[in-house]
Amino acid sequence: MATVETVRGPIDNRELGRTLVHEHVFVMNEEYRINYQDDWVEQDKIADAVKDLNELKGLGIDTILDPTVLGIGRYVPRLMQIAAQTELNIVVATGMYVVNDLPLQFQFVGPGLLFDEPEPMTELFVKDLTEGIADTGVRAAFLKCAIDQPGLTPGVERVMRAVGQASVRTGAPVTVHTDAHSKSGLVAQQVLREEGVDLAKVVIGHSGDTTDLDYLTKLADGGSLLGMDRFGVDLFLPFEERVNTVVELVRRGYVEKIVVSHDAACFMDFFGDQAQNIANPKWNYRHISEDVIPALLERGLTEDEVEIILVENPRRYFG
Repeated sequence: MATVETVRGPIDNRELGRTLVHEHVFVMNEEYRINYQDDWVEQDKIADAVKDLNELKGLGIDTILDPTVLGIGRYVPRLMQIAAQTELNIVVATGMYVVNDLPLQFQFVGPGLLFDEPEPMTELFVKDLTEGIADTGVRAAFLKCAIDQPGLTPGVERVMRAVGQASVRTGAPVTVHTDAHSKSGLVAQQVLREEGVDLAKVVIGHSGDTTDLDYLTKLADGGSLLGMDRFGVDLFLPFEERVNTVVELVRRGYVEKIVVSHDAACFMDFFGDQAQNIANPKWNYRHISEDVIPALLERGLTEDEVEIILVENPRRYFG
């Protein structure tokens, strides 16, 4: 038994139920919104999110993990309003989304820098996990960092090591945004291992963007969970290939190393809705329930194996 913090408060990890491990509610730049999104109506956006999440709950999903952290628009007061209007559990993260340079707030303060101090990010992440985020009283339950095509830049490494240190101090699990094509998940495992992180408590995010089974099994053999978490993003890898890769991993005995999600959002300001719908028409919260699970069952997975992926593996992540 373990306790998992949600936006509404702590629950037993056995109450997580069917869990999607990488979904956003809002992904945005708040500074951009305040200055340039003249058509923003806060309560309308909240109502849209409540509708989407209640629809997801109606499809049998009980929990989403939301890895929206500093850098991509985490704003917990908005999530609190949404969580109060849905029975779906929303679990939030701490950490930082950096794929190259750090924000200016961290470029001059830290070990060996102009203001030579212990790593400030570690303390911020630990506070979010143990005391709460800002003055909301909502505690993060997991950590998030990223390593993409630019690789292990100095900024990326600082964030990753701070995340690792916070994980070791608190026992919180980690999810890492990775680039499957450059195999950056292996670099993430190495750095987190050096910091003493238990790799069984690490999701290597966006592993589902590749069909390279040698790479995926190496990650799994290293102890981590494979985030097959961009179902619907057919622009990166078609549906059939995503499904077939999961089926083959299960066939090879890795069912306990797989977690799934869409990496979707109720609102994202990276591109217009029209462009999103044209490029990835199935990129929404419904896709796994309506299309992916039936396809997995049709290709030979059992109901029990689907439950392991959706229920037992996320539960163990927090166990």
